[in-house]
Amino acid sequence: MNEAPLGLLSSILVVLILLSGFFSSSETGMMSLNRYRLKHLRKQQHRGARRASKLLDRPDRLIGLILIGNNAVNILASAIATVIAIRLWGDAGIAIATICLTLVILVFAEITPKTIAALYPERIAFPASVILLPLMKAMYPVVWLVNGVTNGLLRLLGVDAGAAKEEHVSSEELRTIVTEAGALIPPRHRGMLLNILDLEEVSVDDVMVPRNDVYGIDLDESDDEILRCLQASTHTRLPVWRDDINNIVGVLHLRNLSRVIDKHGLDRGALEREMDEPYFIPESTPLHTQLLHFQKNKLRLAIVVDEYGEVMGIVALEDILEEIVGEFTSRMSDTGDSIFAQRDGSYIIAGNANLRDVNKALDWDLPTDGPKTLSGLILEYLESFPAGNACLAIAGYRLEILELQGNVVQSVLASAVDGKGRARH
Repeated sequence: MNEAPLGLLSSILVVLILLSGFFSSSETGMMSLNRYRLKHLRKQQHRGARRASKLLDRPDRLIGLILIGNNAVNILASAIATVIAIRLWGDAGIAIATICLTLVILVFAEITPKTIAALYPERIAFPASVILLPLMKAMYPVVWLVNGVTNGLLRLLGVDAGAAKEEHVSSEELRTIVTEAGALIPPRHRGMLLNILDLEEVSVDDVMVPRNDVYGIDLDESDDEILRCLQASTHTRLPVWRDDINNIVGVLHLRNLSRVIDKHGLDRGALEREMDEPYFIPESTPLHTQLLHFQKNKLRLAIVVDEYGEVMGIVALEDILEEIVGEFTSRMSDTGDSIFAQRDGSYIIAGNANLRDVNKALDWDLPTDGPKTLSGLILEYLESFPAGNACLAIAGYRLEILELQGNVVQSVLASAVDGKGRARH
């Protein structure tokens, strides 16, 4: 080496610095690859992804190969740079070579290549795998020996480098991925995906129609009253009970209405024959579980009961689907009948309005872990039945009772307030 021409040594030094940059960028590029995108590309038979996956199956071996190569070329580059410097500047060349080579390697073989690889991992890792994969086979004995020593040391520290690590995404991590997807997922679809994740946190009593609002048929009513009920119905399925809603005996599908009404009027015998068996579910059933039950049992309506068997309300398949895709056109008037915007930015809201519906319609954050209606929330916070109109603040919202009938709040003037208690318009 001492007798080699300076031009040849300089050329070799440049090549070694380029090789050092290659190994540095390969390491960062390989480790920066998105594992889930890599799996997707591998399923699409992408050649670069398949090669990179083979290398990443044993990351300890891949890192060993890259570090062996990187250290080898850096050491050789240091030796050549020292020879060149000594020829040019004598003994002082050792210090000059050390300083200059450190700066060159740091800038051109470490920081710059690694930064590019971190920004564009696929553009670096996939082409690099063309060289790394055969190099791994060629240097396998050396890599195996080095990894054998390092893995033995890792085992002493309680780390098993050869253990396969299954990568899983939690619901919160998946929520973040969906939220940060940006233009890759349209906002409408992004909202639906987030709503599906929320199904695990919502139970049927959050979306059910409460018993006081259930529209159905009471068999103890007169024929004329039952006929009026059938004619005025806007629902396709009606619960049928005797005397009291706690005694539901069936569900009538209005497609069978022609079999129930004849030329003489209502045929009660036919009505009872055409009824389906009622389907009862606990009030605490998670929505995603109930959706599967509806699908499995080929049903669309369920009667929600509490732990004592008392009917709490009803829930339909449509109610669960609306939690995913949003309100259907036929239901858009429901919220409009209970929330009325005022000129000053406040809202008059019916006391029986569902808190989840209010939060969705106004983009508010009223607490929903307790009572399900606005009236119930106010009474819970007051811890008593007010003698007259009252005003209170809950979770940053000002709520003023406008109308009270018996023990039920009928209407409320509501507005969001800032940190100083002033209404936000």
